[in-house]
Amino acid sequence: MIQVAAAVIIKDGQCLITRRAPGQNLAGLWEFPGGKLEPGETPEDCLKRELCEELSIKISVGRFIAESRFGYPSGSIHLLAYQATWESGKLQLSVHDDYAWVASNKLLEYSYPPADEPILQAIIQGGWLR
Repeated sequence: MIQVAAAVIIKDGQCLITRRAPGQNLAGLWEFPGGKLEPGETPEDCLKRELCEELSIKISVGRFIAESRFGYPSGSIHLLAYQATWESGKLQLSVHDDYAWVASNKLLEYSYPPADEPILQAIIQGGWLR
């Protein structure tokens, strides 16, 4: 099972989501930025590394929000979502083709990979965007 970490970055009551670029697995779907954990890496360190590499931003990682497990045809993942704070840097896309800041009442208007659905519900039901 592949271990994946996702950052739920909240600013002014909105959440940052990114869209997977054409040519990638699950292209065109929106997600919380993050990526696969490397051997021996913590989810928190993974998020700091991935967001620096993929979005050119530095974050601090806060509380654990939720997790999900999902089996895709390409393999199963264990997704761990954490609240994160954007500390510095200007967002620049490298592996995504778009991003959006989305209010809680608009989050479900976007299409996400199935593994992200429990995370979405936890964010909305837990009042993370208030």
